[in-house]
Amino acid sequence: MSLRINDVAPDFTAETTHGAIRFHEWIGDNWAVLFSHPKDFTPVCTTELGAVAGLEKDFAARGAKVIGLSVDRVDDHSKWRQDIKDVSGHEVNYPIIGDPELKIAKLYDMLAADAGESCEGRTPALNAPVRTVFVIGPDKRIKLTLSYPMTTGRNFDEILRVLDSMQLTARHKVATPANWKQGDDVILTGAVSNEEADKLFPGYKTVKPYLRTAAQPR
Repeated sequence: MSLRINDVAPDFTAETTHGAIRFHEWIGDNWAVLFSHPKDFTPVCTTELGAVAGLEKDFAARGAKVIGLSVDRVDDHSKWRQDIKDVSGHEVNYPIIGDPELKIAKLYDMLAADAGESCEGRTPALNAPVRTVFVIGPDKRIKLTLSYPMTTGRNFDEILRVLDSMQLTARHKVATPANWKQGDDVILTGAVSNEEADKLFPGYKTVKPYLRTAAQPR
């Protein structure tokens, strides 16, 4: 069964470039961003891992931990890290999960159950679906999934934007409109009556009976 938003993210144990982890324990009380790759030493993925390395402090400022996964061995990941630094100029300080038996790729429904049990002999094309981003909340539930083709590099500034939105809307009875970014007006949810809106969001605007906007709460 495919994973959906609000499903509990499957827990697992795995070897990483930082040693063995149990995923839920590793997340702790943080948000987590798990992003996967079909194979080591692939061009688009090299740029992506470097981009995340450059943004790791931005994720940390939001209480979010980042972790990569690639369908190869941890030893290969460790060698790949030097290439990533050469290309991006950023040291990869976050962990990268090894998944040589394809267990996590299958657990997260990125590969079919009959895909085999080894990374050996598999090409990036065979592993093409293993290019997904999962954002997981402190409650260990999936908050967002994004899947990308192999030829399109991921936009991690967008992941930061979505994190900002999800964290804001978790604290307040608001939603964010299309293309929202920090500081823009927000939408009041249907859970807020007009009477409550007068108290919580003084000066809010009624654009349509079902669409009310207000300044971003602080």
